Amino acid sequence: MTLRRALIAVPPLLALLAAPAQGDTPGGAQAKNKAVDGAKVYKQICAACHMPNAMGSGGGAIPALAKDRKLADPAYPVNIVMKGKGAMPPMNEMLSPAQVAAVITYVRTNFGNAYPQPVTEADVKRLAK
Repeated sequence: MTLRRALIAVPPLLALLAAPAQGDTPGGAQAKNKAVDGAKVYKQICAACHMPNAMGSGGGAIPALAKDRKLADPAYPVNIVMKGKGAMPPMNEMLSPAQVAAVITYVRTNFGNAYPQPVTEADVKRLAK
């Protein structure tokens, strides 16, 4: 891993450390599976590089996600998020398939994108192979 890629990966990793831990509920009962909030994942992980408005860093180093036609096919963002590309580190060990599905669905339905079909956890598992 190059120094540049390592430095790019640091803000999202720090955001994960700052996020509250999810675990057992009081009394030892296992917490029910909560729906993952794609907006929260975006703000904690993605916005550090892609910016809060999803406009990227300019100059093409960190691409804009706003009004992105490449997001029409769910396979494209799933593979980029899970496997990485260029300056984008792979998130397959940092994010669960449910988190990846939620954040991709969030980006595909916000920031001037209008791809209403949700990406599911099953889609992520199938497409990331």
